[in-house]
Amino acid sequence: MSRNRTERLVNLVICLLSTRRFLTAAQIAATVPGYEHDPNDAKDHEAFQRKFERDKAELRELGVPLETGTASVFDAEPGYRIAPREYALPDIPLEPDEAAAVGIAARLWQHAGLAAAASSGLAKLRAAGVDVDPQATLGLEPMVTVDPAFAPLTAAARDRREVNFDYRVPDRDAPSRRRLQPWGVVCWRGRWYVVGHDLDREATRCFRLSRVVGAVRVTGQPGAYEPPARVDLISHVARWSGPVERTGRATVLVAPGRAAGLRRWAVSSTAGPDGDRLVLPYADSDYLAGQLVGYGPDVRVLEPPEVREAVIQRLKEIAARHDELAVAGGAR
Repeated sequence: MSRNRTERLVNLVICLLSTRRFLTAAQIAATVPGYEHDPNDAKDHEAFQRKFERDKAELRELGVPLETGTASVFDAEPGYRIAPREYALPDIPLEPDEAAAVGIAARLWQHAGLAAAASSGLAKLRAAGVDVDPQATLGLEPMVTVDPAFAPLTAAARDRREVNFDYRVPDRDAPSRRRLQPWGVVCWRGRWYVVGHDLDREATRCFRLSRVVGAVRVTGQPGAYEPPARVDLISHVARWSGPVERTGRATVLVAPGRAAGLRRWAVSSTAGPDGDRLVLPYADSDYLAGQLVGYGPDVRVLEPPEVREAVIQRLKEIAARHDELAVAGGAR
């Protein structure tokens, strides 16, 4: 199944789970990304109907309880929905390592592009006056996101294609160009890394994705190289990164009773009239900023300036991303 069809089916399921009433094919076409067409064009509309029929059959084959009915006796056209009670999974006990794997998958959801399209579709439902179940949208956009370089590097590693990118090293003023045959992308201690063969240094190297500057450029043909058999990417990253030394100290102001995770992390806490001042040990300002922005207005950085600036930059990136999604949603 193609990526586009997979995304369309996922968004169709989310759409039909999120509404309390039956949606007609026309409403679905106007809401779910992938069904855009001109209903006044007979050929275009026929192509949509074939696509929609195939997708309905696919969902039913997968065991999705797709219901057909009408919202009232006055409706001539049938509609569709998925009853959450019929689709919900029973409680699934997970071991700690299994829960961790599910957590990583949830973090990747947003970057895979599915959450953005789903959220856009739900916004269209609300704009059209459709009653949307607010509980159905929980978890669509996790706070934790991956770096912009994640998607192109992951795709290049999958397709065995060479890439080049500009890479910033902390002790140098300007980034340098790197040429790499990527073997894979892994997460280590809360950061994402790409491991592969550095073409200029003729050696195995790993690079932290948050230090990639600008776009990753794919230069090679698919299947241009073959990674070593049974290569342990995590071991490469662990040897390269070494132990994490949290020598930095950041002071943040936390709203009373909020940010329990930061309170456990803090080495000291002082109560005040405007909130609690926590001192947090850290090794990397970018990583700390990524943790802090998830708490929203409940946390404000007081010092040092490097952490405050990193948080501001993260917030600007989030705002820009949401602006792009809003523009893309309005264009559909």
